[in-house]
Amino acid sequence: MSQLATAQYGYSLRQRLAEHGMEVEEGTLYPLLRRLENQGLLSSEWRIEDGPPRRYYRMSDEGRRLYPQLVTSWRNLSAVMENLFKEGHPYDL
Repeated sequence: MSQLATAQYGYSLRQRLAEHGMEVEEGTLYPLLRRLENQGLLSSEWRIEDGPPRRYYRMSDEGRRLYPQLVTSWRNLSAVMENLFKEGHPYDL
């Protein structure tokens, strides 16, 4: 969702994520975009610009409202995971 403050179509979103080191398969991305739209967190529209019609997604008003909470939840989960890794692991990493 962080990359959808402005409208993006699926392929451009995949490219943007890959540029930041996050490779996402189409079979993962498109169902996720549809699920987030069904939940009201994204909105979409079809556009025809220099080529075939494309569905553009962007964060909805509800998505923008909920986004800070999602970021906080992710950071908390990340901190918990980091602490678990620090506690020790039977393998040397």
